Amino acid sequence: MTVPTVLCAGHVNWDVTLCLDRLPAPDGEARILDQQSAGGGSAANVATGLATLGVETALFGSVGTDENGHLVRRALDDAGVDCVPLVTVDADTTVKYLLVGTDGEVMVLGNDGANESYAATDLADGTLSATDHLHLTNQDPATARRLAERAVDAGATVSVDPGRRAGERDFTPTLALADVVFYNEREAPRAADRPPRDDPPGYIRVVTRGADGAAVDTPDGSHWSRDGVDVDSVDTTGAGDAFAAGFLSVVLGTEDPEYDRALTVGNACGALATRERGARVRLDPDAVRRLSDAD
Repeated sequence: MTVPTVLCAGHVNWDVTLCLDRLPAPDGEARILDQQSAGGGSAANVATGLATLGVETALFGSVGTDENGHLVRRALDDAGVDCVPLVTVDADTTVKYLLVGTDGEVMVLGNDGANESYAATDLADGTLSATDHLHLTNQDPATARRLAERAVDAGATVSVDPGRRAGERDFTPTLALADVVFYNEREAPRAADRPPRDDPPGYIRVVTRGADGAAVDTPDGSHWSRDGVDVDSVDTTGAGDAFAAGFLSVVLGTEDPEYDRALTVGNACGALATRERGARVRLDPDAVRRLSDAD
C-alpha cells in the first residue's frame, strides 16, 4: 500500500457549539449547559482526520481575514494539514452554530460568510497533478464539477460527500466523475443520484447509519455492512467526516480495497468523534486501532 496525497475541497468554518438540556421545539426554549468554539467545516474536518491518521493532506476552500480565519488556519497547521491551497478573502469567516442535545443529536444554524468565495481557477495548476485523490464536500456544484474534471484529467481519484444539502443542490455531473460517494442515512433517500434508473451508479456508494454502522455498495453489485461501535456519545457533530477520513485512509493507495476493514476503521473513527464536543477531532491512530480491533 502506498501513502496517498489527498486534497480536500469544500467548507472551512468556525463552529460555536452550544450544549443544551434539550433541542427546543418550535416556540420552545432550551437551557445552555456548556459552550465552546473551534474550527469546523466538512472539508476541514476530513482533512484534519486524514492528517492525524498519517495521510498527507492539503485543504482547498476559503476563510476570511478576521480573527476566526486566523484561528482556523492555526488549528489546521497544528494538525498537520497543508493550508497552502486555502484562499483568504476580504470577508468574515463562516460561522456555524451547533445546537447539541443531551442525546448527542445536532441542529445546525449558519451564515454564508467566506465559504464558497473561491473558484476552481483559484487552485494552482500543479496542485492536482501532485495529488492522488480529491475529496469534495458540500460546495457550489459548478465548482465541484470543475475540480472533479481537473482531478480526473490529472489522473487522481475522486470522492464526494454532498452533505446536508444533497437534495437541494444538483451534484449529478460531479457524481458521474466520482469513484466514491458518501451519504448518511437521512441524505441517501433524497440524494441527487437516485432518479429512476435501471443501471447502478458507476461509483462505490457508502451510507453511514450512525450508531448502527455503515454499508458499502459497489458498481458490480457487491455489498458490505458493518455494525457500529458502542461508545458513550455526547455529540454526533462531525462523526460522518471522521468516518470518511477513516474509510479513505484504508481504501486509498490500494489496488484491491478491503471494504470490510474500511468500514470497521470508519466506524471506529466516527465513534471516537462522538465522544468529544465539536465537529473536528484528531483521530489518534492507536485509539482507532484499539476500537477497530475490538469490533
